[in-house]
Amino acid sequence: MAKQLDYHTIREIFTRFEAAEAEPVGELDHVNVYTLVVAVALSAQATDVGVNRATKELFKIADTPQKMLDLGEEQVIEHIKTIGLYRNKAKNVIKLSRILVDDYGGEVPNSRAALESLPGVGRKTANVVLNMWWRYPAQAVDTHIFRFGNRSGVCPGKDVVAVERAIEDQIPVDFQLHAHHWMILHGRYVCKARKPLCGTCLIRDLCLFEDKNL
Repeated sequence: MAKQLDYHTIREIFTRFEAAEAEPVGELDHVNVYTLVVAVALSAQATDVGVNRATKELFKIADTPQKMLDLGEEQVIEHIKTIGLYRNKAKNVIKLSRILVDDYGGEVPNSRAALESLPGVGRKTANVVLNMWWRYPAQAVDTHIFRFGNRSGVCPGKDVVAVERAIEDQIPVDFQLHAHHWMILHGRYVCKARKPLCGTCLIRDLCLFEDKNL
């Protein structure tokens, strides 16, 4: 774990991220907030590419909680069986759809607590939905952010909650809305787990990672 970078260095890092891509976007396909919830819930232990492939046809016929209930668990399984843990995920999709219909009038609630109460929706999923749909600066810490935050010194922490708090406390507020997307994309495509592309990294002179592959 690297030490915590100072304010000026962090500001310069995110200034560069913003200059490279001013409006970063998530890579999970969705057509509304409900399908976003489902897609993010399905993405646990699966790639975004794999989830998008599985949901391409599913969301054409079931883009609301009621339509998903009408489709039924077995048909959901048929659509998503190419991704990991598909049976349990299908069960959760049906359960959360039932709760949305019965308790929320078919609408997706927009508080973190209400979202986290849905089957298969954890804090990370709730934060992704709050950020991407309602543009609230919630920070969804995944494996890419955890790795990048601890390597670079931007937001080090011993667990995901500590990293989330470090993001909120250390990153200037004008970068908070897009912070987690910049870090996810950087971790996914540049600051990779096994062979980070330090030689082409746009913040290599600011990063505290000691084993730079230059």
